[in-house]
Amino acid sequence: MADISQSESSRNLLSRGAEEIDLGQLLGTLWRGKLWIAIAMAVALLIGGYYAFVSAVPTYTSSATVALESRQDQVVDIDSVVTGLGGDQSTINTEVEVLRSRGLLEQVVERLDLTNDPEFNAALRERSMFSLGALLSVLRSSDEEASERRVLDSVIDVLSSKVSISNIRNSYVFRITVTTEAPRKSALIANTVAEAYIRDQISVKFEKTAQATEWLSDQVSTLRLDLENAETELKSFSSSTDLISPEGLFALNRQLKDLRDRKSNLTEAIAAQKAAVVNLETVEGLSPEEKAQRASDPSLARLAEDIQNGVEGAAESFETQYAVLLTRAQQEVLRLEAQFEAVDTSIAELTERIETQSSELVRLQQLEREAQANGLIYEAFLSRLKETTVQQGIQQADSRILSQAVVPLSPSAPKKSMILALSLILGAMIGGAAVLIREMSQNTYRVAEALERNTGLTVIGQIPTIPSRNRANVLQYLTDKPNSAAAEAVRNLRTSLLLANIDMPPRVIMSTSSIPGEGKTTQSISLAQNLSGLGKKVLLVEGDIRRRVFSEYFDIHDKPGFLSVLAGEASLQSAVSFNEQLQADILLGETSKVNAADLFSSDTFAQFLGTLRDAYDYVIIDTPPVLAVPDARVIGQHVDAILYTVKWDSTTHRQVNDGLKSLANVNLKVTGLVLSQIDQRGMKRYGYGDSYGAYQAYYSD
Repeated sequence: MADISQSESSRNLLSRGAEEIDLGQLLGTLWRGKLWIAIAMAVALLIGGYYAFVSAVPTYTSSATVALESRQDQVVDIDSVVTGLGGDQSTINTEVEVLRSRGLLEQVVERLDLTNDPEFNAALRERSMFSLGALLSVLRSSDEEASERRVLDSVIDVLSSKVSISNIRNSYVFRITVTTEAPRKSALIANTVAEAYIRDQISVKFEKTAQATEWLSDQVSTLRLDLENAETELKSFSSSTDLISPEGLFALNRQLKDLRDRKSNLTEAIAAQKAAVVNLETVEGLSPEEKAQRASDPSLARLAEDIQNGVEGAAESFETQYAVLLTRAQQEVLRLEAQFEAVDTSIAELTERIETQSSELVRLQQLEREAQANGLIYEAFLSRLKETTVQQGIQQADSRILSQAVVPLSPSAPKKSMILALSLILGAMIGGAAVLIREMSQNTYRVAEALERNTGLTVIGQIPTIPSRNRANVLQYLTDKPNSAAAEAVRNLRTSLLLANIDMPPRVIMSTSSIPGEGKTTQSISLAQNLSGLGKKVLLVEGDIRRRVFSEYFDIHDKPGFLSVLAGEASLQSAVSFNEQLQADILLGETSKVNAADLFSSDTFAQFLGTLRDAYDYVIIDTPPVLAVPDARVIGQHVDAILYTVKWDSTTHRQVNDGLKSLANVNLKVTGLVLSQIDQRGMKRYGYGDSYGAYQAYYSD
């Protein structure tokens, strides 16, 4: 048999996931499913070959290259309205998008009239096939303008899918690649896209330059009028006012300062003179000497001495001269006050004049600056207008066509060898996935190791399918072919069963299964024949009284069953039948109105089995399935060994587990499991043919 279970290995492999991957199990599973993988690869290869050689439409690829000019020739040293393109990555990415733009592709569509090409216009393909789509397109022709726009957009979409733009790494070169169904068409479209790109750059520069020229012309006209108005206003203002220079204004400010200083001095002089007048006027009660001292006049001092000496007429002269001094002092005050008023008037007039001159000077300077600024702006715009006008004749594109696209000699697709290789790989992947999925979804047992691993019990027998058309020929086959694989498998089962307990070999053996049809009855009969071949006295009991099938194996009529023996209606000797092929006694079952489980639970049945122990070396009881009725769980309380049969690739894991669990719940321990009805062809189909085939080939049928 196979060393490991394909389904279990796949399930363990996927359940562990990333924790552990057993490549041996994985490869073993795939190797066992190599036939299905080969079939999947063959089917995929046929499909891929049909597509590559029959179905696929050949396509042709052609490429043109455009170089971005990082240096621009300057015919004249004049700045362009539109500057040249830079060489940074952002500029390169932008130009790639320009080459992919719908506006540029629309120019290509219109120039090459691709709307009338069936490869690009699906409506034309429909019309050529006289399909329902053609009729509907005719009915929709009422909205002609919108329909034309939709067709144009769809053609641009198709062209966009057939054109690819790429930038060659670390360069300023763009590759324009076009793939169509015609070689010349691919080259023509690639070259047209490149030419449209170059023309678009030049047209953009011409358009921008024309717009700049128009705008500059309007600005120059406006600036010329502004300059003329500024100069006229300056001239008018200059002629209508008495303007001085900034230096003259500075001199007036200097003069004003001098007047203010003089006014300050006059103020002090007036105050001093008034004090002197007051000093001269307040002399009442003073002597001539004191008056002379206050007046500080030498002549008065001499007159005062004359008065003191008694000179005649000195007193009158003294008073007269003192009055003259007082009058002079008072007149000096008036003179100083008159000068003060004159200076103050001059200051007011000069201040007003300076304010007027200052405002007029500011206005004059403002008008001069405005005129000068307008003149500079006008000259600059006029110069730029002349430069821009000259540029209209010397515009250059920022790119150039580096190489024209050439007509391809062979199609670029389909790549037949690659398609075939990928088909094989895809077929292998699909086949492998199908094998793994099939094994993962497989919920039955195909090898003994998996059965032992899931149940924890030992498989003591593996019995292949006995090649007989009906059950009556099973014994005949085992008798005629004692060296067949089936006979040897039963012999191995017998040996394993008897050696399961060497100290106390089992004598009463029960055979059961999970569900009907698993081969337990055939196994019981085969085991009974094999045990009788040892020269032992063997009794085969039909313990399934609900579904009696012994009549399909043996031609026994008019014989009472073991229920009659239990009831005392017949003796054991009269109820048993000896079969020549089986070389053992057979005790049939009977239909009873009493519940079978109650019957088997009785003390009478236990005593009956004791009687059979004394009369026979081995007693084999074929019982009903444990999941169908409780009979096997009751009978199992009185037997020495329990054989549990599992049908190959039929009984599910859950059925086996539920059946064993039902026995364990009543403290029954299964002696061993038997994997029955193993199909040699099925083993090969599932990938176990090598191991099981060697086992099968050892024996002769």
